[in-house]
Amino acid sequence: MYSPGMPSLTKKMKKTGIAFRTAGTLAATAALTLTLSGCSGPDTTAPSTVRARAATDVQAARFGTVDCREVKCIALTFDAGPSEHSARLLDILDEKQVPATFFLLGKRHIEKYPELVRRMADEGHEVASHTWDHKILTRLRPEEIREELERPNQEIERLTGRRPTLMRPPQGRTDDTVHEICRELGLAEVLWSVTAKDYQTTDSDLITRRVLAQASRDGIILLHDIYDGTVPAVPGIIDALKERGYVFVTVPQLLAPGKAEPGKVYR
Repeated sequence: MYSPGMPSLTKKMKKTGIAFRTAGTLAATAALTLTLSGCSGPDTTAPSTVRARAATDVQAARFGTVDCREVKCIALTFDAGPSEHSARLLDILDEKQVPATFFLLGKRHIEKYPELVRRMADEGHEVASHTWDHKILTRLRPEEIREELERPNQEIERLTGRRPTLMRPPQGRTDDTVHEICRELGLAEVLWSVTAKDYQTTDSDLITRRVLAQASRDGIILLHDIYDGTVPAVPGIIDALKERGYVFVTVPQLLAPGKAEPGKVYR
């Protein structure tokens, strides 16, 4: 998602991502720290809890022969695309046979790269929402929240034939009003457990080290394919985590045989 820690995406994004590293960075980073530390923010449900609650006779969603009840799974997620880097990212994921979950922005992204949205879906990735214009949902009126969530849903469904069931709130900012509207719209909220803070650096090696230092079973990795340093880091991240015995899955596969419930928050 453009995530907690990144400034607002309402201004035009420059190629290097400099527009994301403007005056709001320090305050946003503080918000990220609070969210990830568990000192504040919404109640969240872990993937293992979802799996444990599922009926024992339900077959797990699989990528190949993956069952996260039996193997050590981890999920790659990418926020704020599609972008000029997304085609190369999809090539890498295809080469390494790794599925991902894409939380897409509408304005200047879905509307600019519709063919990449179709490709993501066609190649077996989970296509989800990161709102239309990256507005902080907790600052909006209910009707504005609905518009931020409905517009990307409509466009993604038009392009892929499938309506998103997952969303990631900008900066991870959410509250009871957002939960209720998500429930009405059939959306579950997905946060993350691993962040490389790739909006702060173009150093691909640093991004890789940050991910590997935080990775654990059932992890949800937050990256952004809009930044110059991120996609070059992905092959090394995948190879290193595979060597550690991890299997990559989408967020729905991570929860299977359970399912994300609309209006709930998962991390």
